[in-house]
Amino acid sequence: MQRFAGKRIVVTGSGRGLGFAFVERLGREGASVIIAEIDSALGAEAERKLQAAGIDARFVQTDISSEPSVAAMAEEAAKGCDGIHGVVANAGWANNVGGKTYDEITPEAWDRMMAINVRGTWLTVRALGPKLRNGGAIVTVSSDSIYWGAPRLLHYVTSKSAIVGMTRSLARELGDRMIRVNCLLPGLTMGEATKDIPQTRWNDYAERAILKRIQQPDDLDGVVAFLLSDDAKFITSQTLAVDGGFSLH
Repeated sequence: MQRFAGKRIVVTGSGRGLGFAFVERLGREGASVIIAEIDSALGAEAERKLQAAGIDARFVQTDISSEPSVAAMAEEAAKGCDGIHGVVANAGWANNVGGKTYDEITPEAWDRMMAINVRGTWLTVRALGPKLRNGGAIVTVSSDSIYWGAPRLLHYVTSKSAIVGMTRSLARELGDRMIRVNCLLPGLTMGEATKDIPQTRWNDYAERAILKRIQQPDDLDGVVAFLLSDDAKFITSQTLAVDGGFSLH
């Protein structure tokens, strides 16, 4: 399918992991993709891989916690097109953030988590929203951990809960322009951000899910493509958990 032919889509945190899976899927469906990534080496390599696959891809170095950086990315992303069609606010801090109880988390770690996951998501939409074409779409990325209250991850779960509320308010504010805003809640997914998670947790997750296997990035990229596409043209303000039914428990 070429659902996104001639359309520009920005994906933050797309140098690796889920973000890369998203830009690759969107690019294969015809999108011109912007790889908004903080790590220059990862971003450049992602651009090379996608271009080698015949995908129109461009890397723009971006720190989502920095207003000037996000604003500069938005200007660059809008060049050469008649408006951005879609945004996936995927970037966030998730690597090696667990293990501490609520009283062991430092104020510095708490503030950094909120600066990246909450403020960064807002800054992304704040900068790119005015450049979105009417009828465009935004997908924010939260986590299914907000439903079951993952222990020893309080600052992370709190930040991801905030993104759900943000999504609902944004959907109301952007609805007059027919811009849809929905929130993806991935379960524990194999990838760069989760490579250091103990095997016992993977086993527990797979056992408690309804669909008893480890989740892969390609379980999610089609969902993002659907939410950005005209196939979801009357869906907004929704949260969609993609976790094999784990959060049902």
